[in-house]
Amino acid sequence: MTYETVKTFYTNKNIFLTGGSGFVGVSYIEKVLRSMPNVGSIFVLLRPRKGQGIQERLDTMKNNSVFDVIKTSDGFDELLSKIKPVCGDISEENLGLSDDDFKMLCDNVNIVVHCAATLDFETDLKTAVTVNLLGTKRIVELSKKIKNLQCLLHVSSAYVNSNKNYAMEKIYDAPANYNDIINYTQTTDTEKLNSGAEKIMGDHINTYTFTKALAEHVVNDARNIIRTCIVRPSMIVAAWKEPVEGWTVSKNGPQGFIMGASKGVVRRLPVNKSLIYDYIPVDVVINTMIASTWFSAQLPDSTPTVDGQTPIFHCTTSTCNPFRWNDISSILTTTLHNYPIRGAVWYPNIKFLPNLFMYWISSAIFHFIPAYILDFVTKISGGRPILVRLHKNVNRSLSKLAPFIFNEWKFDNARTLRLQEELSVDDQSVFYIDPTSLNWTPYFINLTLGVRKYLHKESDKTMKQALKKNFFLMLANTGVQLLAVTGIWYLSSFITGTPFLSNYWAALIVIIFGYIF
Repeated sequence: MTYETVKTFYTNKNIFLTGGSGFVGVSYIEKVLRSMPNVGSIFVLLRPRKGQGIQERLDTMKNNSVFDVIKTSDGFDELLSKIKPVCGDISEENLGLSDDDFKMLCDNVNIVVHCAATLDFETDLKTAVTVNLLGTKRIVELSKKIKNLQCLLHVSSAYVNSNKNYAMEKIYDAPANYNDIINYTQTTDTEKLNSGAEKIMGDHINTYTFTKALAEHVVNDARNIIRTCIVRPSMIVAAWKEPVEGWTVSKNGPQGFIMGASKGVVRRLPVNKSLIYDYIPVDVVINTMIASTWFSAQLPDSTPTVDGQTPIFHCTTSTCNPFRWNDISSILTTTLHNYPIRGAVWYPNIKFLPNLFMYWISSAIFHFIPAYILDFVTKISGGRPILVRLHKNVNRSLSKLAPFIFNEWKFDNARTLRLQEELSVDDQSVFYIDPTSLNWTPYFINLTLGVRKYLHKESDKTMKQALKKNFFLMLANTGVQLLAVTGIWYLSSFITGTPFLSNYWAALIVIIFGYIF
């Protein structure tokens, strides 16, 4: 089948976007405006929050660093004016829309992009159902009433099938009846729900994967009424190419621990370096969202599905360009030293440990002892101590994250790779969705630089001072290590009453312990 180009398809199309203030949402808005300036309006569902109205929230969004490239081009004010805030909330009936806004969306929207979700793995079942499942059902109900809808895109997750070691681009049997789950959670008190959550979820890891899996069935059940498609990203990480190499505003996944490692406060991580970890750059995710909508909207009326289901696209790397931490662990600490931050509190040194038991032991020594010391110094200096609390929060979260850290999944993405071939030559370069040529080593160097610039807010101008500080922190770190070795060496000699030199074994034990842990 011959399709019109992606750019032609999106010309004058009006988009309704949920989750527009999040990492994926702002990235989607930026890409659409920059690559397809002839698009119509982008209506963004926003709720007032923290004393800010929706217009104030939109103004904050427009100051996001993702728009820095657009702001260097002519006519950027006109482009950004295409973003229209709509007051609402997916956790409320009718999405919290006013009657006028509801009618306006039904009369004007052509494409619905549903990104909004609660990503907290520790969210209770009722909240997850309300946002991830019931919110999606409300989006589908709205989409059915839109007069000129061409496609509803639902952004799901590859981990909806985390109960399978190998997942295809298809919808598997539902873990439960989604209407029953909605009714049960709406009529049962929270305490009873929480106590019975594991039994309700069955073999799903947490409330997130469970409710996102059910939400896919809500979308799939509408496939013969409206055009639909689903994109399943894995762990979304910093940009590969656009808008800038290494750009990120997300603190999840590798970006979060690299942020802590560059500060010198995160020094140990539980990671099995030989396992495949499925990471996907945010720009590849956005391009897949744009292209999959284009593809699905133009399926023939006689067969608006693929294999009888809503078209599913895996935005993943595990089967086409697998990443293992073994591949880059040796260059990670070096990169942190080559591009240090001025705000570091200690000399960066990251070490991966293969299980949680080793991590707990190591964390007690290399995280909590320094944290208590630095928090004490901070407190007597009049500052606000945060390091002990930070490490306690990290350790508490690790028990929830352990299944994702120590398990390996493979997500088949053959259909997504074929989608690349459906694009015109020009569209293939603009909306690249094939990650097989991504080189992980330079990518993670760029990601580290992106963390430095966009998360730590340190410009290139601070590099000289940061390098100087890094040198002195290295000397201090070396001094502390020598002091620890000689101190324990001397203490063992004192306790045993034997000559200092004959107790060299104590120093060796400390060195070996530091090497292992």
